[in-house]
Amino acid sequence: MPDQPGARTGRPAELPLLPAGHNTARSALTCRYRCGDACSHDAPNRSLNPYFGDIVQRALTRRGVLKGSAVIALAVGGSTLAASPAVAAPTAGRRPSRGLDFEPVAPNTADAVTIPAGYAQQVVIRWGDPVLAGAPRFDARKQSAWAQARQFGYNADYMALLDLPRRRDHQLLVVNHEYTNEEIMFYGYVPATPTREQVETAWAAHGLTVLVVRADRRSGRLWPVTSDALNRRITATTPIRLTGPAAGSDLLKTHADPAGRTVLGTLNNCGGGITPWGTVLTGEENFNQYFANAAAVTDPAARARLARYGLPTGASGRKWERFDDRFDIAKEPNEPNRFGWVVEIDPHDPTSTPRKRTALGRFKHEAAEPRLTRDGRVTLYMGDDERFDYLYKYISKEKYRKGGSRAAREHNMDLLDEGTLYVAKFTGDSPAEEIDGTGKLPEDGAFDGAGEWIPLATGNVSHVPGMSADEVYVFTRLAADKVGATKMDRPEDVEPHPHTGRVYVALTNNSDRGATGKTGPDEANPRKGNKHGHVLELEERRGDAAAQFFSWRLMLVCGDPEDPSTYFAGFDKDRVSPISCPDNLTFDPHGNLWIATDGNALGSNDGLFAVPVKGSGRGHVQQFLTVPKGAETCGPIITEDRILVAAQHPGETDGATAENPGSRWPDGAERVPRPAVVTVWKENRR
Repeated sequence: MPDQPGARTGRPAELPLLPAGHNTARSALTCRYRCGDACSHDAPNRSLNPYFGDIVQRALTRRGVLKGSAVIALAVGGSTLAASPAVAAPTAGRRPSRGLDFEPVAPNTADAVTIPAGYAQQVVIRWGDPVLAGAPRFDARKQSAWAQARQFGYNADYMALLDLPRRRDHQLLVVNHEYTNEEIMFYGYVPATPTREQVETAWAAHGLTVLVVRADRRSGRLWPVTSDALNRRITATTPIRLTGPAAGSDLLKTHADPAGRTVLGTLNNCGGGITPWGTVLTGEENFNQYFANAAAVTDPAARARLARYGLPTGASGRKWERFDDRFDIAKEPNEPNRFGWVVEIDPHDPTSTPRKRTALGRFKHEAAEPRLTRDGRVTLYMGDDERFDYLYKYISKEKYRKGGSRAAREHNMDLLDEGTLYVAKFTGDSPAEEIDGTGKLPEDGAFDGAGEWIPLATGNVSHVPGMSADEVYVFTRLAADKVGATKMDRPEDVEPHPHTGRVYVALTNNSDRGATGKTGPDEANPRKGNKHGHVLELEERRGDAAAQFFSWRLMLVCGDPEDPSTYFAGFDKDRVSPISCPDNLTFDPHGNLWIATDGNALGSNDGLFAVPVKGSGRGHVQQFLTVPKGAETCGPIITEDRILVAAQHPGETDGATAENPGSRWPDGAERVPRPAVVTVWKENRR
C-alpha cells in the first residue's frame, strides 16, 4: 500500500500548493477538456433574482414583531425539517456505524487507488479494453474510430449495476463516458490541427458502455464478459430519439433532421439514475464546449439564449466543427438545442433506440434519480452543474405500474414524456445580517429554512409568462430565471434516501459567490468564495415527493475541519476526515451517504467518503479511498459485497501529454494513463 502522509484524519503533509492565478483546484488541462474552461468565464446566469437576505430584511421591516422564520413559514406553507441538533462526540471505543467498519484513509497524493487496510482491489475494465465482438486489444499508438466504437470508452463517470435474474452471478454494468482529453489520449496530438481519425476516435470514446460482468463469489472481483450479446457501445454518432412535448419543435429542427426528432449521439454524460422499470438515465452536462461560432448568430434573442448556455463565440477547443457541420452554430444554429437533455437507455435490449426526454428540461444535467410519490407517480430530482444555477424536479402525470408485463413496461416507458417540470426557490429563517459570508452559523445554530417548487411547464402548457412550452423545455434556464429561482453553488448529484425519502444535494463549489458584481451569500449558500462546497438535505412536506413545499438544512459545509467555516452536522470536527468539493452521491444498503469528490481544494487527491445521516454518528465523515494523481472519483456503487468507483482522467495534470504523462496508473511502466473502473472489497469475508 502506498505511503499515506499526514495524520489519519488530519491535513496532508507537504502537499503541493495550487497554481497561482488558477481559481479552481482542478488542473487547467481538466478545465479545458471537461467543461471548456467554464470557471475562467463569467457564469452564464446574469439574472437579478433576489436572494434570501433581501427577502427576510423586507419581511422584518414589514412585520417587526414577527421573526423572519415565521414570515417565511407562512409564505411557503411551513417547514417539516427541524434544525440539525448538536451531536455529541462519540465516546472512545464506541462501535462504528453499521456498514462503516474501516480505518479511514489519510489524505495523500499517491499515484494509486489507496484503500483501507484489510481491503483488496481490482481493475474491472479500463479505457480501450474490448467490449464487443471483434474489438482489438488496446494499443495507444494504433487507435482508430472503428476500434474505439467496440472498446470501453474514455473517462467513465456515472455507473449503474443491474441484476440479470436468469443468469447466476452475472450483472449488467452501465457506464457513462463523460468526455475525452485528446492531449493525453493521442501520441502526436496537436490541439490546433487534430486529424479526422483523432476526432472520430474521440466521438467513439464518448457516450456509454453496457457490459455484462461476472461476479466472483469468494471475493468482490468482477470479470467483464467480452462479446456478450447484451454488450453495447453508445457513442457521439448513435441515433437517439427526441421524445416528449418539445420533440418536433422548430427549435430542434436542423438540415439533417427537418423533423426535429432524431439526434446523432449523446455528449458529456455525467450523473444519472435507475428507473423503477429497469432503464438507466444519463444526463448530458457540459455539452456547450463541443460547438463553435455562436458569434455568427445576429438575432439578439437567439444570441442571448446561446450566451445563457455558455456557447463559444469562436472556434471550439476540439475543432470538431471542421469535420462535421452540425458542430458549427453558424451552419446549424439549432444543433446545440439537441443536447443538454436526460437520455433514457434500455440496457436489457441492445437493439433499442435511446431517448432524449424533453419533458425533463434542457440544462447541464448532473443527475436524474427517481423517487415515487405517495400516489405512485414518478419524481426526478435534477441539478444544473453551473455556478449560480438551479435545482429542478419533475413529476409524471401518470402513475408507475408494477410488474414485468409487456403492458406495464410500455406504459412506464412513457412516464418521462408527460408531467410537470419545477424549479426550486429556497428561503432561510435567519436575519440577513447573520449570513455574513464567513460560514459562521446563525444564532439558531443551523443553516436551514423552507422552500417552494415553482412550476415551469406541464405538458404543452407553459407556466412562465412570455414563454411557450417549447421555449420552457428548450431554454429551461431562462424560464427558471424569470420565475426567480434560487441561484445555487453548482448543484451536482441529487439523491433521495432509499429509506427516509429525504433528498441530498451536492453543491460542489462556487469561487464567485460574493465576488464583486456577483450574487452574495444566502442561507442555502452561506460562504463567499465557496471553494469547498456543501451538502444540502431537503425534506418534502409530509414526506411526499409530490409536495410543492419543502424544508431544508445544510448537513455538511465542507473543507478543512480546522477551518471555522466548516460544519459536519454538529459532529466533533476533531474526528472527521477533511473533505472538499462533493460531487457524486449514493447510499449503501444501511442508509449511509457516500460522497465522491471532484477538484479537492485541500491539496490531496480526490476520494470517496462515507457519512451516516442519522444517529450519534451523523456527520462523521470518513475517507474510504483516494484515486490516482490528476484523477476524479466518479460513479460510486456501494453493495454488501463490493464498492465500485470510476477513476476518471488519471494523469490530467498541467503540462501532461501522451508523451509526458502525469500518471502511470493503472498499467505502470511506460504506458499512458487509462481511466478505469475499480472494485474494492473486504478481505477474509464471512
